[in-house]
Amino acid sequence: MSAVDPIANLRDLIRCPSVTPAEGGALSALEAMLSPLGFTVERMVATEPGMPDIENLYARLGTTGPHLMFAGHTDVVPVGDEASWSHPPFSAEIEGGEMFGRGAVDMKGGIACFAAAVARHIEEHGAPQGSISFLITGDEEGPAVNGTEKLLKWAADKGERWDACLVGEPTNPDVLGDMIKIGRRGSVSGKVTVHGVQGHAAYPHLADNAVRGLLPLAHALMHPRFDEGTPEFPASNLEVTTVDIGNPATNVVPAKASFAFNIRFNDTWTAETVQAEILRRLDAAAGDQTLRPGRDKVRYEIVWAERPSHVFLTRNNALISSLSGAVEAVTGRVPALSTTGGTSDARFIKDYCPVVEFGLVGQTMHMVDERVAIADLETLTQIYGTFLSRWFGDAAVS
Repeated sequence: MSAVDPIANLRDLIRCPSVTPAEGGALSALEAMLSPLGFTVERMVATEPGMPDIENLYARLGTTGPHLMFAGHTDVVPVGDEASWSHPPFSAEIEGGEMFGRGAVDMKGGIACFAAAVARHIEEHGAPQGSISFLITGDEEGPAVNGTEKLLKWAADKGERWDACLVGEPTNPDVLGDMIKIGRRGSVSGKVTVHGVQGHAAYPHLADNAVRGLLPLAHALMHPRFDEGTPEFPASNLEVTTVDIGNPATNVVPAKASFAFNIRFNDTWTAETVQAEILRRLDAAAGDQTLRPGRDKVRYEIVWAERPSHVFLTRNNALISSLSGAVEAVTGRVPALSTTGGTSDARFIKDYCPVVEFGLVGQTMHMVDERVAIADLETLTQIYGTFLSRWFGDAAVS
């Protein structure tokens, strides 16, 4: 039966140059794996004014519940300096027990392994007592506007409903079996601009240095800490990510200064409450006269980045225990249940069903010479296969 070999699956996917927003043949390669297994495959193109069109894929096997979704993306980041690669980035060459190629771990490898696991499950046990779907986007590494979020709504509008979802992102920091992601921190970004009065550096009383106003505002956002963390999440953390004065002259007091920031926040906050706390801190700091003796309150404006990411935590024991048990059964390791790291498309899926993430080791993702151990492809396929048996078995008796 086709698709049973994760190495061949991944080779076919890597050889498709699907750098966002290009489909590059990757969805066609996946469709060729799934159709012979009995999946009904649909290709949905999402559009947005001013953005590139994105082709996405939705495939389903079965018509009844329970319904398990596997989600991920076939788009990849640019290769960077191609001359620095040991092997051409879309060649899928194997050397030293590793397959090289852009997307090997992030995340064509996860897709290749899950397709192989499903194929083996069908070969050994027949079709599952329920349904399996693949929800695969081509816009995860890009702006994520025409990808998973729109694909989910499109499928839900057609009547699709899911009981659980596994996202195949590379969650393991060091060794396969280290970590399952059961939630993600929220993320809010913004830009603060402080307005002053331009003038000569030798006559500061005639000017109002915007930098003197910027410093206490930036400091107030980074100190004190927003919280001390929760049992499931680390402490929320805000970082100033860039400062821009735009003043090439050394004898001119700048009239404008700005800084950008990002906060990753835990379940102590919502996007709305953390924004309110940021505004409270800025307003309090704006009236601080320590760096601006005799001056009026700092004049500032803030522009929030669009689409904050909301914090979430999955508490579905059947999903978590089925996956954790599968990892332990295959590797002997008890995976940590973590909420660390950045955001992923799981932030959209959480609104439709419980979701967890588990995939390959992510040490080389986005790097030159991205690569995956051949042995890990087989191990992950076995984990996914064991998970399928456990999850459908548990769902059948629940």
